[in-house]
Amino acid sequence: MKQSEIWLINLDPSIGAEIKKTRPAIVVNDNSLGKLPLKIIVPLTDWKESYEIAPWMVYIKPDTANNLSKESAADCFQIRSIAVERFIKKIGRISSSNLDEIKDALSKVLTIENY
Repeated sequence: MKQSEIWLINLDPSIGAEIKKTRPAIVVNDNSLGKLPLKIIVPLTDWKESYEIAPWMVYIKPDTANNLSKESAADCFQIRSIAVERFIKKIGRISSSNLDEIKDALSKVLTIENY
């Protein structure tokens, strides 16, 4: 479970507006940080054109590296730290340019500078 990998993850149970169900998510934490069996993820959802104006939604086009079946959005506002037991199976990997876009979106959500 390394940074930029896409995994199928069980996000239930969830409460309120939290993103739900078993879905793909991208591991975003640095591989060298952390001792607990936790990973920081950004979940994926179906892409909608209305997301183009949302700076926290990153468009992910399906390709042979990420193995996604449809146009998706990385919802950086739904970032979470989750137990590795929630991980079901590896799907693929996003490109370095997609990872850079996600880092930029996370910097906006968290109000930090992305160097």
